[in-house]
Amino acid sequence: MFTVASYLSAIGYSGPVEPTAQTLRELHKRHMVTVPFDNSQRADLGTAVLNDVDVDIDGSFDRVVARRNGGVCFELSGMFRRLLIELGYEVLRLSSGVRGPSGAFGPDVEHMFLAVPLDGQTWLVDVGFAGPGFVEPVLLSEQEQEQHGVRYRVTGRDGYHVAERKTRNGDWQDIYRFTLRPRTLADWDGAGDTDADGWNWDGEIIAASTVIRARATDTGQLVLVGKRLVKVDDGVETVRVLIDPVEYKTVVADILGRDD
Repeated sequence: MFTVASYLSAIGYSGPVEPTAQTLRELHKRHMVTVPFDNSQRADLGTAVLNDVDVDIDGSFDRVVARRNGGVCFELSGMFRRLLIELGYEVLRLSSGVRGPSGAFGPDVEHMFLAVPLDGQTWLVDVGFAGPGFVEPVLLSEQEQEQHGVRYRVTGRDGYHVAERKTRNGDWQDIYRFTLRPRTLADWDGAGDTDADGWNWDGEIIAASTVIRARATDTGQLVLVGKRLVKVDDGVETVRVLIDPVEYKTVVADILGRDD
């Protein structure tokens, strides 16, 4: 069952809990490095997974956070939203369309994440994006912000905000676009009833049944899409396909923090 104490213990956080930007930053990173993204329990649902975003926080907490099994965007963001509210933060539930082929974006409710207004600024908070994304909150600003060698900014385009990232060895790339319209869970009603047979991911479309696992590290991120491993380390991004079954199993165990 959810409690603030059990949540903080699960992510290994023992610092201050006052609702400040620094606390938010540290909580976000601790969650990202300890609780993985893992859609393996829901991959067979395909896009229909979006038809059931109303998560029983108390009923799912032990599986998703306490045992660090992880989950998908609405599970992870739902848990983190509850934590932040309990700690005294104002939290907005937002949605976004993820970048797909040719620079197009997916439906506006393709992904669920959060925003936290604080001291006259707005922080984007996203612990539920497989990525590569951001490990710590990103300020809603066109000013460049760096995290572990990766630069981020939020620009405006066609009536949307667009979150962007740039690695040391790459160009600026869109992550997703969004508005600051607060969302309710009802906004996802029927979201999975689509003819689409895949997800937008990092400028591509992947099969909706693809297993995706990801976790942040102290210096970047590991994202495993099928057997394709994206590794971001100190701002340098590499991509390779894991052919050796033993290596694949080792990487999965590293991301999940356990043997699968």
